[in-house]
Amino acid sequence: MIAPTPDNITGWVLAGGQAQRMGGVDKGLQLFQGQALALRAAQRLASQVHIVKLNANRHLPDYASWGYDVHADSLSGFAGPLAGMLTGLQHCATEWLLCVPCDSPFFPLDLAYRLGMAVDAEQSTMAVAWAPEVDAQGDTVCRPQPVFCLLHRSLQTSLRDFLHSGGRKIDAWTTQHANARMDFNLPHDTRHAFANANTWQELKDLEG
Repeated sequence: MIAPTPDNITGWVLAGGQAQRMGGVDKGLQLFQGQALALRAAQRLASQVHIVKLNANRHLPDYASWGYDVHADSLSGFAGPLAGMLTGLQHCATEWLLCVPCDSPFFPLDLAYRLGMAVDAEQSTMAVAWAPEVDAQGDTVCRPQPVFCLLHRSLQTSLRDFLHSGGRKIDAWTTQHANARMDFNLPHDTRHAFANANTWQELKDLEG
């Protein structure tokens, strides 16, 4: 298996959700500091990977106007982020696929590099980002952020079969595979690196 490098990774922005807690808007097109969320995500990926592509299920011409390839889910019915990941693997011409959601505007600029280090060290086909969160007791613990993942293209069949069997939960699929863990808890890591906006208030809070 070829180790991940910027030349063999496709960046994949997941913007195909329904954003129900935001009234059903197309979240990737909502503005953050004057820029569409999905466009910001694509630009943060651009320096880390060989090519960036987008996953959206509505307003595809608007996304395509930014100059990126845009692909709708190959499964119908808004089947969740795993459906977007499967579509990414189906349109991935490189060895690896790096997935990020459109609604986390501060994800690390070294995400590809560090997840690549993790899969190379473990010789695995998948790496998942872990990041600090405060639990109900007020303690800071590292927890998986499975939408931020580096996937080898050979995982396409496994993910397709999982989805066709009715599976939808990311953790239920990722735990079927030996996946490498990369903690993003170094002193220079941004505290809100993996914070996402599921509501209008959360989006406002992230804008500061």
